[in-house]
Amino acid sequence: MVDTLERIQQLLAAQGWTKYKLAKESGLAQSTIINIFNHNTVPSIITLEAICKAFGITLAQFFAEDDMIELSDSLRTFIKEWKCLTAEQKDALLRIMQTMH
Repeated sequence: MVDTLERIQQLLAAQGWTKYKLAKESGLAQSTIINIFNHNTVPSIITLEAICKAFGITLAQFFAEDDMIELSDSLRTFIKEWKCLTAEQKDALLRIMQTMH
């Protein structure tokens, strides 16, 4: 389970941002950001969405415990088509893909 405050601190460190910079980039009041840190309060979903938007990530990425891959339209199409293949076709396609790199 992701600790919200810890995750925000990780993102701040990764960006090299201060709490003030986060408030400015997210459009939130500086007091809102300070309250999250000083009182260890859990931000509302709306506040967290604003924080995520400032960092350029989704809520899903915020809470992901592993690296998430953002799916492009072409990857979505590939996955859709993959689902329609038989087990043998999937195996053959994997072998072809492995020989390509």
